[in-house]
Amino acid sequence: MTSRFQSPPIIRAAERLLVELEQAVRAFPARYHRYSIGEDLRRQGADVLRTAWRAWHEQSQRAHWTGELKWAVDELKQTMQIAKMLHAFDSFRRFEHIARQAAELGAQAGGWHRKESPRVQNAGGHRAVPQRDQKLSTRAASAGANP
Repeated sequence: MTSRFQSPPIIRAAERLLVELEQAVRAFPARYHRYSIGEDLRRQGADVLRTAWRAWHEQSQRAHWTGELKWAVDELKQTMQIAKMLHAFDSFRRFEHIARQAAELGAQAGGWHRKESPRVQNAGGHRAVPQRDQKLSTRAASAGANP
């Protein structure tokens, strides 16, 4: 449990990821990559941190912000994949290290979102009519299975 003076682990993970992204972009070998895809990575890393901070502080809308956080991390990971395909990172090792951090942060965000969002059985969206659970077996079927 975190105190009100200490941020939760997901915030610290987002901060570390943003610092790593800043350092990686600064080391991009091509100037073009630093100012194009590098700027996107910096902005998306800052968005992830900002969204995590909002999810932590706005308790009344936590389910909304955790969903936004999950999407922000996924978008960042997609941009990182594009940067890797463009050979923007100075080494694969650095990319791999940051990708692992992003994956761990995404797992934390997904778990937080599942914890905060209401559980529904139907996957039909918000307009679906709620249905009862299916009865997997009846008393008669059970009696017939064990003669």
